[in-house]
Amino acid sequence: MEYRMLGRTGVMVSPLCLGAMNFGGPTEEGESIAIISRALEAGLNFIDTANVYNQGESEKIVGKALKENGRRDQVVLATKVYGKMGESPNESGTSRLHIVKACEDSLRRLQTDHIDLYQLHRPPLSHPQDETLRAFDDLVRAGKVLYIGCSTHPAWMVMEALAVSERYNLARYISEQPPYNLLDRRIENELIPLCQKYGLATLPWSPLAGGILAGRYGGEAAFPEGSRAARWGGMFADRVTRRALEVARQVGKMAEERGMTTAQLALLWVKDQPGVTSPIIGPRTLAHLEDNLAIAEKKLEDADRPLFDELVHPGNAVADFHNSNDWMKARVKD
Repeated sequence: MEYRMLGRTGVMVSPLCLGAMNFGGPTEEGESIAIISRALEAGLNFIDTANVYNQGESEKIVGKALKENGRRDQVVLATKVYGKMGESPNESGTSRLHIVKACEDSLRRLQTDHIDLYQLHRPPLSHPQDETLRAFDDLVRAGKVLYIGCSTHPAWMVMEALAVSERYNLARYISEQPPYNLLDRRIENELIPLCQKYGLATLPWSPLAGGILAGRYGGEAAFPEGSRAARWGGMFADRVTRRALEVARQVGKMAEERGMTTAQLALLWVKDQPGVTSPIIGPRTLAHLEDNLAIAEKKLEDADRPLFDELVHPGNAVADFHNSNDWMKARVKD
């Protein structure tokens, strides 16, 4: 497997990152641990979770799996902070108070003495970034965190964070984790070029568009049983647009011609896009994982790139994967 550098850190990570959002619900503990074991066996060395995933259950399962298999030191372990973890007004957000406590809680659930990559799950919109970055810097200096990153930030806030870190000599973001797939290519306009210029790793979430680019939608049932749109509705259902389904059908035809599944070709496209370090896959079952692993060592043919651009023009979108972000005002019309 060809490993890739995590930003400018010198740390090498697999070209696919195992996302743990499903662990603890809907994927029960036993199968979650089996998924982790199989991913590591296949060569993946990068796991991403968050404290808010199933209210800490995902972190607990990841921690238990790595404790039992003794592979913690061979894994680049990432988690995130921001989401609501209790009823108190201070049990969420980007304040020093919340970040420091949340880090301690994540360390305990993950059964580890340090987090390799600690990420801010959403941007700080209510106060200056130096509050957040100083808290992260303290955790790095204490040895509880090795690297810091951000997720789903607008490009200007990533740039501002880099400037604040430089001005005050604070720990610097080494990665950004944005939504990115063929249906929503808007990060190509500013965020990807910024990350390439300043040496940040790009770790796309939802590379399969929540299952749309895995061919899960478009049948008789609008939202198939077990799909995210059926389980959670809301913003997940809003992403299933008419144009998105048509693109997914076209990707399916291309995949069939190449002896691949729709999900494999869609994931391969993201993995080999310029500036991408490691897309985050979120398998719900072992079968999903095996399907994803099949492209870990494949390369996207250069001749195929224009075919994807014809489906969705670079920098454009046919479904809105930024609709969980208060800062994104533009919406995609069906």
